[in-house]
Amino acid sequence: MKVAIQYKTAPEALSIIQSGNRVFVQGSAQTPTFLLSELAKMADRFKDVELVSISVYGDIHVNKPSLLESFHMNSLFVSASIRADVNEGRADYVPVFLSDIPNLFYQNILPIDVAIVQVSPPDVHGYCSLGVSVDIARSAVNTAKYVIAQVNPNVPRTHGDGLIHINRFHSMVYCEDPLYEAHFGEKVGADELRIGEYVASLIDDRCTLQMGIGSIPDAVLKSLTNHKDLGVHTEMCSDGIVDLFEKDIINNKHKNIHPNKAVIGFALGTRRLYDYVDDNPAFQFLDIDYVNDPHVIRRNNKMVAINSAVEIDITGQVCSDSIGTYQFSGVGGQMDFMRGAALSKGGKPIIALPSRTAKGVSRIVAMLKPGAGVVTTRAHVHYVVTEYGIAYLFGKNLRQRAKALISIAHPEDREQLEKACFERFKLF
Repeated sequence: MKVAIQYKTAPEALSIIQSGNRVFVQGSAQTPTFLLSELAKMADRFKDVELVSISVYGDIHVNKPSLLESFHMNSLFVSASIRADVNEGRADYVPVFLSDIPNLFYQNILPIDVAIVQVSPPDVHGYCSLGVSVDIARSAVNTAKYVIAQVNPNVPRTHGDGLIHINRFHSMVYCEDPLYEAHFGEKVGADELRIGEYVASLIDDRCTLQMGIGSIPDAVLKSLTNHKDLGVHTEMCSDGIVDLFEKDIINNKHKNIHPNKAVIGFALGTRRLYDYVDDNPAFQFLDIDYVNDPHVIRRNNKMVAINSAVEIDITGQVCSDSIGTYQFSGVGGQMDFMRGAALSKGGKPIIALPSRTAKGVSRIVAMLKPGAGVVTTRAHVHYVVTEYGIAYLFGKNLRQRAKALISIAHPEDREQLEKACFERFKLF
């Protein structure tokens, strides 16, 4: 039975927004930029509308400096689309664990007046899907007073928590924009591949994996072709997961929870990935307060968490969201999974990063840059991997940690780090 749908124009749908409202905007591949562009055209109707999101992609229009009196971004994660706005004072950033964001909505710390989401067309029962970005969008939809849906046939229909009946929508607007894509595999170079090989050496058959975002996780996935019976429980996934599924290397059959299913909060990659997860029952896209709950994560035996960093000091403090005071990204889910993996039976929390930046600056440093944010504390760090090897820090004192980290720094940076280590600890 075909469900009757009455679509509205964008101005009609967006007219529910009032000055002073807090508006949630779905992010990642499903950033609803069509509705945001239409909202920007209506700016003269609004004053002090707060826009809340995690990673948004593309030109979101509402962040133009000329529209500051109408719209203000209050972001829970800083992505490229708003990075300049945050660092130049036109937008704000809320540091928060990804797993805790739904509580901001449910506990009315950040109550949502209107949620703008992008969904698949409804099925015969009237259910649309949040597609490849269920993450915090599910709880935003659950708690918002009004929900505006940008209905797009390019949105994959995913299984899990992202199904929403059309009765929940205040209004629906049709568009056919392509989803945003990210090509992490194109950035995998020789150093990343070497890091991937070292990380792969720490992964046993039947492990369950969490991969962070970027080229290093993709490099790790490229290095797992000789492994068997791997599982996935991760906040995000990218294209690298598809080949391993097709080769039955990832099959999830030995997971403690959700066996035979990959548990994911959101996916970000190319159209190949989006087509692969479309109506694929092997993937469960679930609410982030469940996916990223350390108490849930730890239930998977041999849980391996693989995350990266901006820099790490010689005691093991990990900065992964800023370059000094420059806000680059956000806290995200790194600590959720680092702790969950550490508590898992046979689990391994891993920080993997190149020894140097693209400009040749050491990422292993005597001290973090002034203003740098510590996302993962030195008490939580177990494994650190660069293209020069693996340092195991858990249970080691500060001097031992410094030696281990210096041994995997770039060879040209080790002498300077050794001097700093001697000045601090009077021993090397």
